Amino acid sequence: MKKRTKRQLPSWMKMKMPSGYNYSRVRNLVDHHGLHTICTSGKCPNMGECWGNGTATFMILGNICTRDCKFCGVETGKPLAPDPGEPSRIARSVQTLELKHCVITSVDRDDLKDGGAYIWAETVSAVKQLNPDTTVEVLIPDFNGKESLVKMVIDAQPEVISHNLETVRRLTPRIRSRADYQTSLKVIRLISQAEAVSKSGIMLGMGEEEEEVLETMDDLIAAGCKVLTIGQYLAPTKNHIPVKHFVKPETFELYRKRGLEKGFRFVESSPLVRSSYRAEKHAELAKEKNNTKYNEKSNFSGSKIN
Repeated sequence: MKKRTKRQLPSWMKMKMPSGYNYSRVRNLVDHHGLHTICTSGKCPNMGECWGNGTATFMILGNICTRDCKFCGVETGKPLAPDPGEPSRIARSVQTLELKHCVITSVDRDDLKDGGAYIWAETVSAVKQLNPDTTVEVLIPDFNGKESLVKMVIDAQPEVISHNLETVRRLTPRIRSRADYQTSLKVIRLISQAEAVSKSGIMLGMGEEEEEVLETMDDLIAAGCKVLTIGQYLAPTKNHIPVKHFVKPETFELYRKRGLEKGFRFVESSPLVRSSYRAEKHAELAKEKNNTKYNEKSNFSGSKIN
């Protein structure tokens, strides 16, 4: 029987070994305190750059997902009950790592009535209370499109709220378990209506066409999305959806330019980009929003006085 040969990665997918003082400091703290980050468990190619910039990503609500998306390597099954001590533990971890920007993500918890929204809100609040100078980004599930649950996280006031569309409309039913393209757009629209910066991400290389990628950009812009990440899909195992094609760096650059032309404030687009890549820069948009709101309020107050 002929053995299946492993698909060779193109030269532009080669990853550099992380290094540098800040990376080493964070690495040592993570190891010493036994902290859990998606950066290490997910073997993120940008770990060295992110840690060097004082950013790390934590995963809450366990590591077992109730969904079985065909692109994701997270284990599927029956999760353990939420840990009520997790919010304070994440907050202390952020403090220990002396992070400037913290990203929090989670598995889907369809087994919980609130989808884990309470733990989400408590975690964000705990991080901000213990680390007032640290900005927070959350990468949330869709909470089955329930507005009250999405707003529970919004009300905790993270600076950036991300929900990934993952792929184009046509491929969504094939690769996403339970999640729906329109539901995800609804979640992004709810985020955009709040004070937080709205963000989303898609993967390329699963069989999408160029016009479909551009249509997805238009859908996100219409939903008010401000930040978009685009990266190359890599199959976690042979049991996942296979890579249909490797997208060249120049194509990623084309999408970056088109995204900016369409109105996104930030577009991170290259083969190794992942959801939290350069996340600390995206939080700057929240500061711009707050400054604009303050200036508008000041001008309005001044006109009233005059």
